Amino acid sequence: MPTFNHEEANHYDERILRLVPGYELLHQATAAQLATTLSDDACILVVGAGTGKEIIELAALKPDWQFIAQDISQDMLDIAEQQFGQHNISDRVTVHCGDINDIDTQCDAALCLLVMHFVEDNGDKKTLLKAIHSKLKKSSNLYIADLMRPETAFERESQLQLCTQLGLTEVGVERMRHNLEHEFYPLDRIRFAELMNETRFSTPKQYFKVLGFAGYVVGS
Repeated sequence: MPTFNHEEANHYDERILRLVPGYELLHQATAAQLATTLSDDACILVVGAGTGKEIIELAALKPDWQFIAQDISQDMLDIAEQQFGQHNISDRVTVHCGDINDIDTQCDAALCLLVMHFVEDNGDKKTLLKAIHSKLKKSSNLYIADLMRPETAFERESQLQLCTQLGLTEVGVERMRHNLEHEFYPLDRIRFAELMNETRFSTPKQYFKVLGFAGYVVGS
């Protein structure tokens, strides 16, 4: 699983907009559901928090929400902590670099957006989901979005075409093409649902879909 260190961390927020069609809409749709379902004093676990961009946007919605920003990249979290300070929300965010199992807080919701397709389905995906489940209060929701297996013969090429329209260079397209074949571990919908059941989550309900990427809400 990549840790996005050094230069990758510094340029992540800029690059991701060209790599994931609908990236901002995914986060807006997720935020809308959190605002609808959570209390004003909720605590939200953000798995793979990265540079903290989504936490900053969520913090602006509700002034009393608390967050746990988890990631395995210290470089990404260093950027996040700087951003939290600049937006005056440092006192609302607990930053955790490392294993989710080491977090001792029970949360009202969790986000795992664009993380799990980096994790192999050799038991590691299940381990990640079990760890998230253990940090959620009963009947809380996990919002999870990932690259999924293509459902048509042309979906991947269409995905790359849209990335080009979003500004991805030819070099970037070739790198993405390689990553799609060799670096990611996407699931189809059936295996995804099986994995949720195996880790005691409810049946996934889809709320986002743009070509290869899909977002689901599942209950704990």
